[in-house]
Amino acid sequence: MVIRRRYEEFGVSAAELFRNQFDRAPAGVFSAPGRVNLIGEHTDYSGGLVLPFAIDARAELAAAPNADDMVRVTSAQRPGQLISVAVQDIEPDLDDASWPGYLLGAVWALRRAGHPISGFDLALDSKVPAGAGLSSSAAVECVTTLAVSELSGVPLDLLQIARYAQQAENDFVGVPCGPMDQTASAASRAGSVLLFDTRAGSIEHIPFDPGTADLQVLVIDTRVAHSLADGEYGRRRASCDQAARVLGVRWLRDIGIEELPTALSGLDSEELRRRVRHVVTENARVLRTVELLRADDVQAIGPLLTASHASLRDDYEVSCPELDLAVESALMSGALGARMTGGGFGGSVIALLPAQLLTGAIESVTEAFRSAGFAAPVARVVAPAQGARRE
Repeated sequence: MVIRRRYEEFGVSAAELFRNQFDRAPAGVFSAPGRVNLIGEHTDYSGGLVLPFAIDARAELAAAPNADDMVRVTSAQRPGQLISVAVQDIEPDLDDASWPGYLLGAVWALRRAGHPISGFDLALDSKVPAGAGLSSSAAVECVTTLAVSELSGVPLDLLQIARYAQQAENDFVGVPCGPMDQTASAASRAGSVLLFDTRAGSIEHIPFDPGTADLQVLVIDTRVAHSLADGEYGRRRASCDQAARVLGVRWLRDIGIEELPTALSGLDSEELRRRVRHVVTENARVLRTVELLRADDVQAIGPLLTASHASLRDDYEVSCPELDLAVESALMSGALGARMTGGGFGGSVIALLPAQLLTGAIESVTEAFRSAGFAAPVARVVAPAQGARRE
């Protein structure tokens, strides 16, 4: 297994890329992070509770307005590519989920809202691995929204940045995601998880420092790339919307854990029953996790993480063999809890581990993947980091 304790890698910075591409200095450099979701998966589009935190993998963007009414985009991860679009011609193309859409979509969302956004030159350097379930797209959308709005003199708070970034993902790129990823990328604080009540639209920062209990959070990237634009994510969301209509509630969040048996009996479809059971029990797990964190009992959250994975695997059906193997291997190596994180169908697992067991767990997961014939995963130790900011 490749171990990367930090995400920074050698290469040209966003500011250097900007100077090389556009032959001038940027007006500002901004960054936004990827995220790990501690618990609360596939609930944000049902008004649910989620508990993500930002990580030190960041998308950095150097930006400056131009006088040409063109949006020009280049990326350190795609050398030699320069995308140029007249700002008035930026429109959604839901058949094209290529990388420039995440930046162009942010510009489009701001303009659609009536903000005075004209031409921009943008140079991106993202260290958030794509397809790993760590919200690489949200990081790009949030940093673009922050940079373009600030340099255009448009004052936005962090939750507004997140909403425009989500609109870019939903209505420009075509992924019907909920608001969790963009809100975590924009509004997280170092040293805390973000309790986001998506029904109320409210956030609260809950201190989270596993190191005080001699624990670490390990992210295991299975290197199975997932795409939320391939339809499976949308089908899960449509199932939740259908179940809510049948049950006569606006959100599945409106169903409490004590009401779950009655709700399940009101559904004729076994598939819908499984989807509802996951969402309702996952909300309850988030509430219990928050209670334990507030009581400074971080070790006790482990079984909740593992129960979340079982629910995602069996009731929501968004896991895959690589994710299941990573969870099982981490638990056998002494992890207090482990679960898939992100949209699923690949991506990453998080495991809460005693620090002294970290090396052995990495070796065990590596061997399990080798024995199964899977590609070697990548392990990263993460801790809560700061959200979107100007550098």
